[in-house]
Amino acid sequence: MPSVGAKHETLLTDLEQWLSLNLTSGLGNAAFCQLLAKFGSPDGIFSAKLSQLREIVDDDIAQKINKGIDADLIAPTLKWLEKDNAHIVTFADSNYPQKLLEISNPPAVLYAIGNLHWLNHPTIAMVGSRSATPQGEKNAEEFAKSLCEQGLCVASGMALGIDGAAHRGALKANGATIAVLGTGLDIVYPARHRDLAHKIAERGLLISEFPLGTPSKAQNFPRRNRLISGLSLGCLVVEANIESGSLITARLATEQGREVFAIPGSIHSPVTKGCHQLIKQGAKLVESVQDILEEINWVTIVKGLAGKNSSSGISPNGLMADFNPNSLEANTVLDLMSFDAVNFEQIRTLSGLTTEALSSMLMLLELENKITSLAGSNYQRLV
Repeated sequence: MPSVGAKHETLLTDLEQWLSLNLTSGLGNAAFCQLLAKFGSPDGIFSAKLSQLREIVDDDIAQKINKGIDADLIAPTLKWLEKDNAHIVTFADSNYPQKLLEISNPPAVLYAIGNLHWLNHPTIAMVGSRSATPQGEKNAEEFAKSLCEQGLCVASGMALGIDGAAHRGALKANGATIAVLGTGLDIVYPARHRDLAHKIAERGLLISEFPLGTPSKAQNFPRRNRLISGLSLGCLVVEANIESGSLITARLATEQGREVFAIPGSIHSPVTKGCHQLIKQGAKLVESVQDILEEINWVTIVKGLAGKNSSSGISPNGLMADFNPNSLEANTVLDLMSFDAVNFEQIRTLSGLTTEALSSMLMLLELENKITSLAGSNYQRLV
């Protein structure tokens, strides 16, 4: 190892310990977390006596840990880390996504490529059929683009169909997207999404709990799905048949206390029957992005973010900093509104603004306490 400062050397040693445990054959994430709970840290695990380790793991795994860091085992991953924007994120890191700490069996180690900022950004999961209809893909792309324009991040699984469309929509807006993979990050699956993966790595974030070299296996994808929903405030199902894996993600979202949204469709289409089933079970029927923003109480979240960032002058979502709530355009919108409730679509038609532009304007007018939002995509003027 090249000569480095003492502090950097300590950090590297810590990372080597995390990696060595994460890559230990037979040591699953649940057992890894049990070891962490008992011994406090990887260093504590490696310092434990063999008899203490055997209280949690079997003898074979205990013997492997007792031998210390396996330098040969972790060398390829350390080499991979030398690449631009390649990261290892552990429980000990400030970048670790706080939303994942709320779920059952969160991964002790995450592999990532891209901008770690998105790990703790307010996020909506978007999932759906791999065999999506053209209209379904269009809906996914447009919803993702609009959600990102509102300041949210979009998480999905980079699968064919709805997942890919969701990522593409986010990239068209501001690149605020997280692709959660069911393989190691050195493997792009499906292969036809190689270009998409590169674009996400450049502007968004690719993450996986699976070590490098992990191939595509059916049993990996439910594990992947719990992270997609776990990262989010809510999960939007765009198209899904009754047997779709997207319904697993929706169920996991419910178990994790996240909101579940579904876009309805034709009663004759098999790719919407899963969405209709979710709606019958209590999912929020979604016709516009505004339905999602209202359900997650996005205005209140933005106010909270604005409060945290007010001292630095940073816009809470980085997207609306140039909007002036006292501009002529804003006053025109106010003039079109009544002190009685008025519907979003009425305002949009009269103002001639796009849905995205009007949504942003209404949100910041609400932050300025000039209007208030009501149920059913209605608004009321206050001043």
